Amino acid sequence: MNDRSALKPPTWFWIVAALALLWNLMGVGAYLFEAFMSDEMMAAMPEAQRELYETRPSWVTAAYAIAVWFGALGCIGLLIRKKWATSLLVLSLLGVLAQNVYSFFMSNVMEVSGSGGMIFAVFIIIISIALVFFSRHAASKQWLT
Repeated sequence: MNDRSALKPPTWFWIVAALALLWNLMGVGAYLFEAFMSDEMMAAMPEAQRELYETRPSWVTAAYAIAVWFGALGCIGLLIRKKWATSLLVLSLLGVLAQNVYSFFMSNVMEVSGSGGMIFAVFIIIISIALVFFSRHAASKQWLT
């Protein structure tokens, strides 16, 4: 069916998609902040936190970039009602999972960031999974073309 007006999403779809985009744009902002952190800002960090940044493998940074950029693009896809949004949100979830495998099992990130850091990391994983299910639901309702 090519008539986009025939299967308009409900208002709550637009609210969730807009909030999801804002969430992912905050992630993009955090990524850009880290990517362009000055030497002075790095030097002002506690030693343990600075060491985490300095020793983080490039594949973890790449996973972080994939998570936030594909997440934001996927949410834009939701807002313009495109099925490819689901694929981008799946890639974003894979980036989130890869980044957190490193954080949980291959580094001392959780020691440095404490239980708050772990709770936030789990929250990010849950949101990423929820966005994939949300986009699949929207596609199944034919709200995405």
